[in-house]
Amino acid sequence: MTDKAYALFEERQRARGIDLNVVREKLKSLAIETPSWGFGDSGTRFKVFRNGKAARTPYEKLEDAAEVHRLTGCCPSVAIHIPWDKTDSYGKLRSHAESLGVKIGAVNPNLFQEEEYMLGSVTNANAAIRRKATDHLLECVAIAKETGSKDLSLWFPDGTNYPGQGDIRARKVWMLEALKEVYAALTPDMRVLIEYKFFEPAFYHTDLVDWGMAFQLANKLGPQAQVLVDTGHHAPCTNVEHIVAYLLDECRLGGFHFNSRKYADDDLIVGAINPYELFLIFYQILDASADADPAVRGTVDAIAYMIDQSHNIEPKIEAAIRSVLNVQTQYAKALLIDREEVRAAQSEQDVLGAEDAVRKAFEFDVSPLLESIREEMGLPLDPMRAYKEGSYAERVGRRG
Repeated sequence: MTDKAYALFEERQRARGIDLNVVREKLKSLAIETPSWGFGDSGTRFKVFRNGKAARTPYEKLEDAAEVHRLTGCCPSVAIHIPWDKTDSYGKLRSHAESLGVKIGAVNPNLFQEEEYMLGSVTNANAAIRRKATDHLLECVAIAKETGSKDLSLWFPDGTNYPGQGDIRARKVWMLEALKEVYAALTPDMRVLIEYKFFEPAFYHTDLVDWGMAFQLANKLGPQAQVLVDTGHHAPCTNVEHIVAYLLDECRLGGFHFNSRKYADDDLIVGAINPYELFLIFYQILDASADADPAVRGTVDAIAYMIDQSHNIEPKIEAAIRSVLNVQTQYAKALLIDREEVRAAQSEQDVLGAEDAVRKAFEFDVSPLLESIREEMGLPLDPMRAYKEGSYAERVGRRG
């Protein structure tokens, strides 16, 4: 980066009335959680392509995540998945994370790999299987308490493939029963984040098919339950930013699982397919951060930004870095929206003026801004290049 490049960027933004001091502070405080499973060998529904550089244990996953944080400066926590990250001592795992300068983030139960869960977990017609699934959720609450995690991230694969296969209303009751038991086990500073998905692995009906069902469940459970929006878990043409705005206004948006999809599912790198959507999501969040209602502002402040990607053909650490940089870039662009200009155009019913006020922020090259901030924070100007040229990449290369 040259001083001239940033000076030109600064001059242009200040001419628009953008307070770059505020922008810079918000960018420096952005925290993005990386997923432990993104650093290990994981694949598609068809095959896992083994990668000799992938992390093999929960401890190595934390080490890889810590390297991403060292290079980007914005990934202070790591989500874990149980039983993928099962260990004899979660206290020891927590200590290892802290020794690396990161902490354990959200705990994610696994309700889709046991043989008994073929026809459902907490909504299975067999009461013994429902009990097993609920006990696993309670186990994950206990793990969260031991690791210092405050969030339990819940996704249920439960659903049916054929009409008549299951009693849809009974399954709804069983789902709520299980979640009430889990909710009662939380400490006052913990949350359950309820995820949803409109299809797969169930193809007739999914028990938590959309944000509305997750929202209703959260309302029934209480204030420590919120909705988790996975950016890849929607039908084509769904307006995700509309969902985000609605949940923010209801103070029920708890967090994100960032990724991308082209057709279905969600394992592509965030921002790789539709970066404008990611930008517009951040626009809604930042707009809500200035809301007059302190409850809405508090909801914005507590949003958990998490990445949920299983990298099948990509190098693991490089994919994590790229994901983080994509999020940073779109967040930076959203910070440059002149909301006063937008409001003025809205009040005048100037359709194209309002759209232009939003779109032109997306079109800015924010690389001088991001490089300036990295320089100020003592980070590499180009985290990807720094990783490839660093000693940690050589160390990872010797794992195989």
